[in-house]
Amino acid sequence: MFYRASLQAAAALASLSLLAGCGLLSDSGSEADQKITVGTTSSPSTLDPAAAWDNSWELMRNVYQTLVSYPTGSTSPEPDAAESCEFTDATSMAYRCELKRGLKFSNGEKLDAEAVKYSIDRIVDIDFKGGPAGMLGSLDRVEAKGDDTVVFHLNKSDATFPFILATPAMSIVAPGDYPKDKIREGVQVTGSGPYLLEAYKAGDVAELKKNPGYKGFANRKNNAVTIRYFGKSAEMVEALRAKKIDATYRGLTAEEVVSLEDGKDGNSGLQVVESVGADIRFLVFNPKDPAAANPAVRKAVAHVVDRDALVAKVYRGTAEPLYSMIPKGIAGHTTSFFDTFGDPDVKKAKNILTEAGITEPVKMTFWYTTDRYGSSTQPEFEEIERQLEASELFDITLKGEPWTVFQEGFNDGEYPVFGRGWFPDFPDPDNFVAPFVGKESVTGTPYVNKEITQQLIPSSRQESDRGAVNQHFERAQEILVEDVRLLPLWQGKLYIAAGEDIGGGERALDPQTVMQMWELYRKASW
Repeated sequence: MFYRASLQAAAALASLSLLAGCGLLSDSGSEADQKITVGTTSSPSTLDPAAAWDNSWELMRNVYQTLVSYPTGSTSPEPDAAESCEFTDATSMAYRCELKRGLKFSNGEKLDAEAVKYSIDRIVDIDFKGGPAGMLGSLDRVEAKGDDTVVFHLNKSDATFPFILATPAMSIVAPGDYPKDKIREGVQVTGSGPYLLEAYKAGDVAELKKNPGYKGFANRKNNAVTIRYFGKSAEMVEALRAKKIDATYRGLTAEEVVSLEDGKDGNSGLQVVESVGADIRFLVFNPKDPAAANPAVRKAVAHVVDRDALVAKVYRGTAEPLYSMIPKGIAGHTTSFFDTFGDPDVKKAKNILTEAGITEPVKMTFWYTTDRYGSSTQPEFEEIERQLEASELFDITLKGEPWTVFQEGFNDGEYPVFGRGWFPDFPDPDNFVAPFVGKESVTGTPYVNKEITQQLIPSSRQESDRGAVNQHFERAQEILVEDVRLLPLWQGKLYIAAGEDIGGGERALDPQTVMQMWELYRKASW
């Protein structure tokens, strides 16, 4: 039905490396023990799905439901709030879902077809800047037929639509609590997911408790989860070592991963779970800025940046150089940027600038977020600055902002050059090209290329066999190289560090690299 090979590669979870020996384990424990505390440096920017196209999904996956999602071990969307879903035509333009009966929100409202329609319609109607409305470009209208049937009528063929519905952005919300025309204010969540949000303090803590009314596929192996949000990864690791938290997710620096894996310096009794990552980091050039708008400047930067040195110095093997916007493990991946620019070459960069009449160092400001992607982000940009200035072709100024400020800034087009990370909405090549092009680019910087947006992507979305779309995306990557509006840097791996008494880490990440908190449990014996 869908392209499975790439999905399996992107979603596969790699080896579990234990730093201490273990004996026979029991998956059960007393109810009092089944509260898990997880630390992360990635705090939500919103609690309303209609505004969420970022790591807010990590919390949302656990407190809301979507029609389809990814049961543990699944590599394609399967029913969750729905009983069944399928395309009803050969052109992938009508997608029908039958809902489970008797679903209710945590406030007692009925979760029916009208609630689903309301939830999806408000995403489109609100059209929150930087939000997920852009994912629904192929949606024409939503039809509620009775209490239990929803039909999504598309305006063009889109075989990726089930993957879009599986994202936490498409979470179903209670119409009575979520305004139709604006984002819900406050710190409350009314959902139907595996957990209830008992308490929330932005940037500090989220308290989750098992939802007794939940009807879905999640097999909850704990009764409650506390998520603690840290400003610095060092504070998070210290809390793990002090047993103030049970596990970490997102934000570990390379040095911390290496340290935790070596079993020394207070790491006894800890484990590290490594997963294959489809997350990428890249630079965005804003054509509003005179320097960034110059193709010669962008190509010169591409010739100077040394990805191998960046990965070796900053990430120490926890990431690898990326020469394509589509990472390894996803269909259509190429090494197009390396094929064009090759190894770093200052001489070629200088020649390009000279031919463009640029003889003085190019002054540019590079922006990054200080708290979204972990504590390694600042050292990463300091290394990029060092490389560019060592060439004597650039004069770089670095500026960093917290994610909420940074997000507002790039969406308003304020930054000449800035760093972005991308965790996949779904593991398909479409999701590493389509979000970044067009007038409504998720980067906040419009990037119009008619061949990509009007030919390659529409044609590829007619293919329900996702293995048949490689040539479309190989050509798209050629165009991205020609323009150098986006410059891929590296793709990473994901790590969960946890106490050795915590199980389920190797099963906790779904194909969207979102943490499924219900998989974590405390082992009864060791």
